[in-house]
Parts: sequence; structure tokens; C-alpha cells
Amino acid sequence: MCAAALEEYCGSTFWNASYLKRPDPDLPLCVEQTVLVWIPLCFLWLCAPWHLLALCQSAKVNTKQLSKLYICKQLVVSLLFLTAIAHLGVTLGEDFGPNSDQSSKNAGVYYANPVLLAVTWILVLLCHEGLRREGAIDSASIFLFWLLLVVCDIFPFQTLLREAVRLGEVRDVPRFSLFYISFGLELIALVLSTVADIPPEAKDFIKKNPEAGAAFLSRITLNWLNSMVLKGYKQPLVQEDMWDLNESDSTAFINERFQHFMKPELDAARVRFQNKMKKKSAKTRDSAQEDPQQNGLSSGLGKGVSQDVLMMEERGKKEDEKKKKDNKEEENYPNSWLITTIYKTFKRILIESVCFKLLQDVLTFVSPQLLKLMISFTQDKSRHAWEGYLYAVLLMVVALLQSLTLQQYFQRCHVLGMKVRTALMAAVYKKALVVSNDTRKESTVGETVNLMSADAQRFNDVTTSIHLLWSCPLQIIISIVFLWLELGPSVLAGLGVMVLIIPTNALLATKARKLQTENMKFKDKRMKIMNEILNGIKILKLYAWEPSFQKQVEDIRGEELKVMKKFTYLQSIAILTFRCSPALVSLATFAVFVSVSNDNVLTAERAFTSISLFNILRAPLAMLPMLIASIVQTAVSKKRLEKFLAGEDIDSDIVRQDPSFNTAVSVCDGSFAWEKDANPLLKDVNLDIEPGRLVAVVGAVGSGKSSLMSALLGEMHSTKGFINIRGSLAFVPQQAWIQNATLKDNILFGSPHEEENFKKVIQACALAPDLELLPGGDLTEIGEKGINLSGGQKQRVSLARAVYSQADIYLLDDPLSAVDSHVGKHLFENVIGPNGILKNKTRILVTHGISFLPYMDEIVVLEKGVISEVGSYENLRASGGAFSKFLDTYAKEQSNQRNSETGDYNLFLDAEDFELIPDGDNAQPDGPLEDTVSLTLKRENSIRRSQRNGSVRLRRNTSIKKSANAYEPQKGQKLIEKETMETGQVKLAVFLQYLRAMGWGYSAMVFLSYFTQNAALIGQNLWLSDWTGDSVEYYNMTYPSWKRDTRVGVFGALGVAQGLFVFLSTLLLANASIDAARILHSRLLNNILRVPMVFFDTTPIGRVINRFAKDIFTIDEAIPINLRAGLLCLLGVLGTIFVICLATPFFAIVIIPLALIYFFVQRFYIATSRQLRRLDSVSRSPIYSHFGETVSGLSVIRAYKHQERFLKHNEVTIDENLKSIYLRIMSDRWLAIRLEFVGNLVVFFAALFAVISRDSIDSNVVGLSVSYALNVTQSLNWLVRMTSELETNIVAVERVNEYTQLKNEADWVADTRPPQMWPEAGRVQFENYKVRYRPELDLVLHGITCDIDSTEKIGIVGRTGAGKSSLTNCLFRIIEAAEGRILIDDVDISKIGLHDLRNRLTIIPQDPVLFSGSLRMNLDPFDKFSDEEIWRVLELSHLKSYVSGLQEGLQHKVAEGGENLSVGQRQLLCLARALLRKSRILILDEATAAVDLETDNLIQNTIRKEFSDCTVLTIAHRLQSIMDSSRVMVLDAGKIVEFDSPNNLLEKEGHFYAMAKDAGITLESSTHL
Repeated sequence: MCAAALEEYCGSTFWNASYLKRPDPDLPLCVEQTVLVWIPLCFLWLCAPWHLLALCQSAKVNTKQLSKLYICKQLVVSLLFLTAIAHLGVTLGEDFGPNSDQSSKNAGVYYANPVLLAVTWILVLLCHEGLRREGAIDSASIFLFWLLLVVCDIFPFQTLLREAVRLGEVRDVPRFSLFYISFGLELIALVLSTVADIPPEAKDFIKKNPEAGAAFLSRITLNWLNSMVLKGYKQPLVQEDMWDLNESDSTAFINERFQHFMKPELDAARVRFQNKMKKKSAKTRDSAQEDPQQNGLSSGLGKGVSQDVLMMEERGKKEDEKKKKDNKEEENYPNSWLITTIYKTFKRILIESVCFKLLQDVLTFVSPQLLKLMISFTQDKSRHAWEGYLYAVLLMVVALLQSLTLQQYFQRCHVLGMKVRTALMAAVYKKALVVSNDTRKESTVGETVNLMSADAQRFNDVTTSIHLLWSCPLQIIISIVFLWLELGPSVLAGLGVMVLIIPTNALLATKARKLQTENMKFKDKRMKIMNEILNGIKILKLYAWEPSFQKQVEDIRGEELKVMKKFTYLQSIAILTFRCSPALVSLATFAVFVSVSNDNVLTAERAFTSISLFNILRAPLAMLPMLIASIVQTAVSKKRLEKFLAGEDIDSDIVRQDPSFNTAVSVCDGSFAWEKDANPLLKDVNLDIEPGRLVAVVGAVGSGKSSLMSALLGEMHSTKGFINIRGSLAFVPQQAWIQNATLKDNILFGSPHEEENFKKVIQACALAPDLELLPGGDLTEIGEKGINLSGGQKQRVSLARAVYSQADIYLLDDPLSAVDSHVGKHLFENVIGPNGILKNKTRILVTHGISFLPYMDEIVVLEKGVISEVGSYENLRASGGAFSKFLDTYAKEQSNQRNSETGDYNLFLDAEDFELIPDGDNAQPDGPLEDTVSLTLKRENSIRRSQRNGSVRLRRNTSIKKSANAYEPQKGQKLIEKETMETGQVKLAVFLQYLRAMGWGYSAMVFLSYFTQNAALIGQNLWLSDWTGDSVEYYNMTYPSWKRDTRVGVFGALGVAQGLFVFLSTLLLANASIDAARILHSRLLNNILRVPMVFFDTTPIGRVINRFAKDIFTIDEAIPINLRAGLLCLLGVLGTIFVICLATPFFAIVIIPLALIYFFVQRFYIATSRQLRRLDSVSRSPIYSHFGETVSGLSVIRAYKHQERFLKHNEVTIDENLKSIYLRIMSDRWLAIRLEFVGNLVVFFAALFAVISRDSIDSNVVGLSVSYALNVTQSLNWLVRMTSELETNIVAVERVNEYTQLKNEADWVADTRPPQMWPEAGRVQFENYKVRYRPELDLVLHGITCDIDSTEKIGIVGRTGAGKSSLTNCLFRIIEAAEGRILIDDVDISKIGLHDLRNRLTIIPQDPVLFSGSLRMNLDPFDKFSDEEIWRVLELSHLKSYVSGLQEGLQHKVAEGGENLSVGQRQLLCLARALLRKSRILILDEATAAVDLETDNLIQNTIRKEFSDCTVLTIAHRLQSIMDSSRVMVLDAGKIVEFDSPNNLLEKEGHFYAMAKDAGITLESSTHL
């Protein structure tokens, strides 16, 4: 019916099958004139409305300027319009012209087509204009329209030509010429549409981001990346080479969108949550009545029970509560809003990727059907050759389309993953800035950083593969349908096998996950010890304890490797099932198929189509369980993120900013608590401070001074009353918070730089001398947490930041305690005091220094959270209240020297003495910063203090060295950071090192067994192809059953062999790689413990830890997997090529060019990709460290109101990281498209040669070679992936080896050993002793010569940097002599082993470093002493009562860094260590300010009594403690300037006298002592 109408319309036959049944087929003219014209036109008419919309809107771009390209395009289309008109003219002329034939009019089509085309060309002209107004550079739809048009016009093109050739003349010259003219113009238009039309104003932007200027073709093939790949190949890429991000990929844009959708979702969730809670509240009312007793109990405990016991109890109670909480309420926060928010934010990408995935899934199933047609074509020799070529071309086209859609899908998925991760990171950061203290309490800094790193990353990983949730089932269903059509019900047998394999895999996976978690436990344990070893390395060296700790680590490592071995065995079983599943499945299916009835014969079509379908099935079946497992993991992350992001924000209304008050600060009847429902810490506070006053806040430790500061900053919950603050705030916390930036940036803190002001601040804060020492002056880069500044310097920088900010009100939380006394005096006079820079500002100073109190305008005395008195110094002194008691206590302690500055130390209880527990129910530290920065800071603090003395100077020197040879501004510290980023190709030597560690025998066996397995696989397939030959041989005959059994049997046997060899090779590889891991780790550990101290002073600990964590992890887990996969892929590809060449020997010709293309693509890609991966990880760490920094400095950032600036900075840091990630995603796709193209060519040529040589070749072999070729694309892709990953990962071996080749210190035990009892007398002689820290640095000690007799007590004093600590370092040979020598009892210490020396000396170090483990292990790691001896020293060091009070006694577990002991107790433990050793020489590096007076007296008395018969060298920071020495050595700039008894020195009035005077000691007072 329809055809008849069309035939009338065309005036010729519409369809006749005979056209195709000849060697040179063609399409009927009518089809060419109708269908082929309509297809492209319909496409354009559907797409045009989008482009025409732009015409209606106002133009986005400058419409005056017309580009050359635009003019050319419009010109070509106008010419086409003219040809259409000409066509119409010809027809009209023929029908109505003067010499027209009235009898035969032209058919309707000759009128309709020119008109249709003319309208279309006008439409195209309008579309071009619309595009130009939009500012688009090109259009996909228009390109596709031209492409379709040209493809459809090829048919009439050849029809007309063939006709002309056949007839030897052209029948219809005008139409003939018009058609070819318009065809030429269409080709030109097609070419023009592939070029991007870039407006001049966008040129600069496109230089920075070529993707924005890429035309459609370049976008789908990713050609715009070529320049980057080329650059990466020529030289290693650096961050500066990265291109800018698209607007829509930038953090700011993503975050804005995400927040926009998150707000309503979260609000709705909160409403749901509140309704749920209302229902619950009825239940909770009943249980609430039991609660009060508990609260009473804890506050009762607070009075009078030993604090440490209390700590334990609190801890235990907390843990119980936690457990209860976990069980009872899983979700006590608004939940299930995150996923919907993510969906709404990224809806568009999701929908686009769904379309691509659908298209790709459908195309996947076209190839097997084409393969089937191909095989049937080769079987039937009578069919025309053009069919074969058509199938070959179609296979190629389908494969190409499939590649392109797949890559578009992957690109969108990965970009989506990246965006989700970005959105979550930005949201977490934004939340962290406003989060309330309650929410902050629930997680440590580490956990919060984890939300940003681990949890966001999990979402990233899941979103990339989320579509598999629907795509896998879809693929499985389609495959089964097609298989059923091929093989009927016998498919169920194969399916049954697959379904059985899945639970086996699931079982293995759960088992493996258990082992994995166990393994993580050991890893964490090992890393914890390593962390402690590296943080306390100095102590280990001083005590010669390395062997004990080395053994501990080795033991844990042994356990870890045992678990890993189990894990790899499980893995080999899993791989066995995975690799053998195709063989088993096809075996089951084919066996059942041929056994069911004798009519079922296995033909080549059936066998190979089924096999390619089974191969398609394999992927979704393997992916689904993995995807589900990762979704389960992500669900945990989702909970954590929802909990954090839905947490409460800090209440911004606690502090009012009402300018009508006439006081600067006023607190009206305020009570404040750290948590919402806790008892208030500060009660009924009433405080009015006039503008411009200097107010001191004093009180005992734990009386709430720092809490008062936090309340004024608005960090605490106010239970009643309010605070009003008039003006801006500046805040100096008790523990200085320093950013990882230049010193200058730390002081400016975002304010504009004014040179005058800056200089003034530097002078006042006593930073000028420090700037001279630092390598880059004020541009010196300061390490994380201020690691290269001493405590005092940090405090001064923190103060300078406040002063520079020129605020109205200054909150100073005890800034003077961390600095030396004379510096404290200077700061008070020049900054804080009545004549300082800030004299007109309001200052609130928390202080312990009594000497400053007389200068205060007002003093506020706090007692247990209540303000007990307020008034001036004289009034309070006279009133005899708490204040005068406070003064009396301390005045006594100080032997009545009221104006002595050492008061700072005596009164100062370090922030670390935090076990005074307020009445709340949580162990609450004294300062707000404590709880925020949680325990990490404390640990840092103790390490830092160890550096404050000895190694600070070291650090400075390292920087000086650098400034000499590579000084660039702002690189003061950064220079060390960069050196370890490897660049360029990895040497072959590194691979060989790894293979050597695996063992050559193992390596060879592994390769052989993999090879055999591959041979078995090929054998099996060849056998199958031979089997399918039977169908021809026994055509129309009964198939003998013996033959059938042989076929099935051999097929099965080869399958089993394959499985066994896979299993064997995986096991061998597992054992070999574990050996390698063991060897490499123990080498690394062994060497690191023997490296001299200088190395640790110049290398950030993080970098060493990284070798033990990430690099060892890579060697343990990633490299073996890469090796295995790489080998399998390589053999797979070689096998494929072998089979194709076997089938069609011609194929060998094509191998060389294809291999070359492949090789080049791969080399280019690997160079770029490796560097992009490195850049990604390098640019990732600043995000986390900036975040960690922000969280620890939260109160400072909020006090200065700098949240916005930090948000911006975070966006910039994340963007820097996104640049490399984005390019990495694109480079992966760039590679995949090119490799798949190579793969598609392999398919094409395999098919083509099969067609060419079809007369000499069996159909079963064709099936084999083409089905093999169809799989090669995947293998090629994997091969490059794996080799590049292997190259990236093998770097770990290189990095570990780099550290196993570091120069060691002297031998631990040398050939010359000192006598058994040495040193007996304890005499020490220095002979012209000179020392420098490193060969290229200046001397630190300039020729020291002195004699110290047996049992002398020597005090060593000197200003900072005089060389006091270097002296002890020399005695222990932490640094070796440059010249001269030290003799102890006439033995030259440089001649004996380090451990012999260090074991015979005793030191009580400056800061008490403890290791996690038992108390006993901390005293005696080698188990040399009996318990009695240990109890005896504990008694002497006043710890016996405490330790015997503990449940586990000596086995009491010490937390990491000794967290669960007070600083005083730690110091006493170090004393116990010394008493246990009891050697003839004791070095006492006096603790700075960390110990309260009581502990200090205990230590001093014990030392006087117990070490009376030993030589004692004391490095003093407080002169009081050495006034009773036999002699005092005064050092200055590395020389001894004075050496005599204290009294003689005081009379001499030299250096010592000046120092004593500073400290308020005179001759009279010293005779007092």
C-alpha cells in the first residue's frame, strides 16, 4: 500500500530484492530519492529548534564581528540553496518550458525534494546565526547532519557514476552536474563543521583551557589533549603545566550548587528527625529518673580522689556509655538526605551517562550477531563476496561506535565521581568552620580529616560505577535471551554453573574481608610503633634501645605477613574460579547441549556466538558482587557524612555586638558550659571592662581562665545571661597556632601589608633577632604546626599576628609562659604593658607571672569557675582574700623573691597537666584549645619540645645551607619537600631489584606456569573449533557417541589443566611476593634505625613514615596484583595474535604497523599518566593539611572572623588538585579511545582477511579468530593500564631502596670494647673539642677543653644557642667530632661502639618521651632487671604508691606518647629509668617549665641523694637549680667563657652575674640557698 504510493511519487519502482542478488548490488532509485533524503533532513529538523531558540533571546556575544569561518559556512550553504533552486528550475523548465513534452510530466519527487532542500538550507543558515549568538564554537548536531547527508548521498553518487560508465554517456546532464556540485559543497560544509569557530575574545582563555575551544570531533576523540600528552612525553609535567578547569568543574561552582540543594533537603530531614524524637521522648522520660544518681556520683568523685584513678574511671565509664549508645540509637541525627541532594545536584550528568550506557549495552550484543552472520557467510561459498566485506565493515563500525559511547560514558562517570568528591570535601570544610563544640567533640581532627579524604573518596569510587546497578542485570538478561535462541534450554546448565560460582566468590570475599580487617589491625599497630620510634628516635639513640624496638616491629610484621599469606591463598582460589568460569560454563553448556539429543550438533555459528555471549556475561557477573560490597561500604561513609554535616552549628548569638554599651566587654550574669546539657563550668559571671584597660585574669590551674576566654569568643554554650563585645577581637591562644605558610603571612594573616607597621610589630614582639637567623627572613616557609620554630618563637609570632591585626580588644591567653623570662619582660614592656604598642586598646591577659600584676589596671580572680574578686593590685593585696593567699603560696615557693621572673616557670603549669577534672561529666582540659586539637597536639608538643632545645638550631642550619645554593624567596622549607617526587621513566634496575627480592627461581616458575595455562586455553579453543568441524563432516548422519564423548572429555580436561595452572602460578606468585615484601621491609627498618640523627633533623618524619606506610603497602598489595594482571594480559594478547595468524596468516602483515601505533600511544600515555598521578597525590596532601590546620586553629580563625578567606583558600587548594585529576581522567579516556581503535582494526583485519581467503579456510577457524579478536580490545586496554600502574607502583621499591642505602652512623658494637665495669670513676675530659652538625656547616663548639673530675657536680648555662645541648649530643656521639676528642676514664669514646658508649651513660632528657606499651617496657625494654629492682626504683622516684594503685601494676598500658600520665609522672618515670641504669655519669637536661614545683623538688632531692657518688652534668634553664653545683660552666657561642664555682662567678661580675641578675639572684640570696 505504502510502496505503491511511493512508487507513484517517484515514478519508479520503490523496492526490488533482485537489486541485491547480484555481485554488484545497488539500491533502487526511488529509495535513494526518498528514504535517503529524508533521514538527514528529519534529523536536522528535530535538532533545529534548540538552535533557533537562541535567535529569540538576546545575543550573548558581540554580534558585530563576523569570523571568516562563519562567512565561509554561510557562503557554502547559500550556494547549496542556489543549487536547490536550480534543481527546481530544471524540473519546471522540463515540464513547462517551451520545448516540454506534455505527455510525460516529471514525478512529484522532482518538485518536493528541491523545495525540501531549499527550506532546509534556509534553516541551516538560521541555525548558524543562532549558534553564533549563543557564542558556541561548533555544534554536534549540525556536524552529524552533514555527516548523515554525505553518507546518504554516497549511494546516488555511485549509482549515477555506474550508470554513466555503463551507458558510456550522461543521460541527464543538468541534474548530473547539479548533484555533483552540491555533493562537493556538502563535503566542504562537513569539513568546515569540524573546525571550531573561536571568537577572538576567547582566545586567551582557550590557551589556558583547550577543551573549551575543542570542536565536536576533537571532543569525542579527545584530540584536544594531544598537546598535553606530547608535553608530558617530552618532559615531566609540573603543576604549572596544568590547564584551567571549566567553570562547571570548579569547586566554587560545584559547592554553590550542592549547598543550594542541600539546604532544603537537610531542613526537611531535620523536621522528620524532630518528629521522630518527639515520639521517642515519651519513652525516655521513664528512664530519665535513674540518671541523676550517676551525675551526682561523678561530681562527688571530683573531690579528693587521686586524679589518675579518676581519669581511669571516667575512661571506663565513657567506653561503656559509648557501647550502650551504639547499640541503642543507631541514628540520632537527621538522615537519608545526602543521596537525594547528590542526585539533584548532578542530575544532568547522571541522565546523560544513562543514555550512553544504554546505547553501549545494546551495541555490545550486535557484535556476536554479526559474528554469526560472518560465520554463516564463510560456510556458504555461493554467496557474493560483498556480503563478507559488508560484515567486516559493520563489525568495525559497530566496534567504533561502541568505543566512542563507552568512553563518553566513562568520562561522564569519572567526572561525576570527581564532582561528588569535590562537593563533599567542600561541604565538610564549610561545615567544619561553623560546627559547634559538641559536634566537634564527637570526632578527633584525624576523624574529621578522614571524612574529607576516605569517605569522600568512597563516594567518588561508587558513583563512577553506580550505573552498573541497572546495567549488569540488563546485560545478563539480554545475554540469556540470545543464548537461549542459540542453544535452547541447555543454557540453563551453564547458567547454573555461573550462579554456583557467585556464592563461592561471595563466601571467599567475606572471608577475605575479615582477613583484610585483621591485616589492617596489624598495619595500624606497626605504623603506631613506627610513628613512636621515629618521633622518639633521639631517646632511643640516647638509651641505645633500638634493638628492642626493632624486634617489636619485626614481630608485628611477621604476624601481618602471615595474615597476608592467608589472604593471597584465598585470592588464588577466587582467581581460579574467575579464570575457569568461562571454561566450566562453556563445558557444561556444550556437554549438555550435545548429550540432550543426537540432532543437536555443535556448529561453528553456535559455538562461537555462544562463547562471545558468555564472555559478555562474565563481566557483569563479576562486577555485581563487587559493586554491592562497595555500596555497603559507602553506606557507612554516608552515615558518617550525614551525621557530621547535619551536626549543630555554633550559636552565633551568644556574643552580641551592640555598640550602644559603653563598656568594651561586658558579661551579664552569664553561666557557660562546654556542652549543651553539661553543668556550667563558669557560673554567674558578671564582668564589665572599660575600653583601654589592662586586665589580668589569675587563678589556680583548672579554675576556668581559658574557659572564660573561650566564652568571650563565643565558643561555649551559654546557659543563661549574655555577653556583649564592642569592637573587633584579636586572640592569642595558650598554644600558638601557626600555619604552614611564610612567617610574614602568619603575621599578616590576610591583612594588607604595611611596611612601617610590620617593622614596628616585629621589633615590639622581639622577632627581629629571629628573622636574622632564619634563612629567608620574614619569607621563610614555616613547616606544619610551626615545626621549625621554637615554642617561644611560635608564641611571639602568634602575638605579632594579634598586634598587627589592629583590633579593639585583645584576649591574651597566657602568651608569656612559653618564652624565656627576659623575653617575657620585653614583650610586657613593649607590647602588652602600660607603655606598650597596645596601651590604648582593651587587653585581657591570663597570666601566671606575678611580676606583671602590679602594673595591671584591674585583676580578676577566678576560683572554680566563679569570679571571687575583682580589683586593683593594692586593693586585692590588702583585702586578704583568695588573691593574697594565691600570692603567698607562690611567694614562699620562690624564696621570697617577689620580683623574680622565674616566677613564670614556677607558676606555669603546662597545658599538658590536664587532669584536673571540672564538675562536668567529661574529663575536660583547662584550655579550649586542648579539646579542639585533641590529643594530637599534645603529642606534637612533646616532640616539639625535644626539638626546641637541640635540634631547632639544626633545622635552621639546614635551611641556611639551602639558602646558599638555591635560595628562592618563599622556599625556605619547601625545598626539601619536592625532591622525592620521582620523574621520568623507572629504571630497569628497579624491576630487577624486585625480582631479585622475589627470588630468581620463583620468578621463572611463575612465568612458566602462566605460560602453560595460556597454552591450555588456546588448546581448548582450537579443540573447540575442530569440534565444530564435525557438523560439516557428519552432515545428515548420526553423530557417533564415542566421538561426542572424546570431544567433551578433551575439552573438559584442557579446562581443568588451565584451572590448575592458574592456581599454581597464583600461589607461586603469592609466596614470592610475600618473600619480597618481607626482605624489603626488614632492610628498610634495619637501615633507618642505624641512620645518624642529622637525617631525622633534616627529613620531615612524615616522609619517613610514608616509606613504611604507603610504599610498603604498595609493595605488599599493589605490585603483586599488577604483576599478575600484567602477565595475564600480555600472554592473552600474544595468544590472540597467535590464533589470528594461525587462522589467517595474512594477518602477520598488519601486526607490525599496529604494534607500532600501540607502542607509541602507550609510551606517550605512560609518561603523561605517571606524572599526572604523582601530581594528583602531591596536590592532594595540601588539601588535608590545610583542613587539619583549619580544624586545629578554629578558635583563632573564628575570633579574627576569617572564615570566608579560609573557605576561598580551600577552594583554591581543591581546584589545584582537580586540575590534575581531571586531566588524569581525560588521559585515561584518550588512551582508551586510541587503544580501542587499534583493537577495532585488529577485528576489522581479522574479518577482512577471513573474507579474502574464504576459499582456503574453514568457517570454524574464522569463528575462532574473529571471536578472539573481539576480546583483544579489552586486553590491550588492560595491558597498558597494568604496565603503567606497575611502573607507577614499582617506584615504591625505588623509594624504599633509596632509604636502605643511606649512610649509617658508627657501628653499634666495635672491635675495641671497653672494660666490663667502665666507667668506674666517671672522669670526663674534653680536649680541644670541635664539632659541627654537618660537614658543610659552621662549627657549633669551637675547641672546648676542660677536665671534669669524678663525682663533680657541674652546671652548664648559657643563652639559647650557646651550645649547651650540643655538649650532651657530643657525649653520646649523636654528632661526631670535627677535631679533638672526649675521654671518659681515659677511654677515647670515638674508638668504641655506640651501644657500648650509650649503655654506660645515663641521661634524663628534657622532655619525657614514653612509648606505648607496658610501664615495665618503658623502664626496661630488654628485660634485664628483676621486678624487685624495678619496684625499688619506682619507690625512689616516688611512683610506687601510684603504680601499685593501678589494676595492672607494672603491666599498666601506657598510651601513645604517655598520654594517660601527667607530665610530672612522665618526668618521674624518666628519673626511674636513670636510677635503674645507675651509671657513673649522669647528664641531666633540665625540663623547661613542664614540671610543677613539687615534682621538680622531688627530682632534685632524689638526684642529690642517689647520684651523690656520680659525675652529674646539669644543663640548666633556671639558675636556682644549679646554685649548689661544685662548678658552673658558662657557654657562649660554642666556647667556654667562664668555669668556676657559682659564688666566685657572682663576685667576678661577668656573664654569669648578668644572667643571675636577670633572674633576680644576688650573692645574698644565693647564700640563703
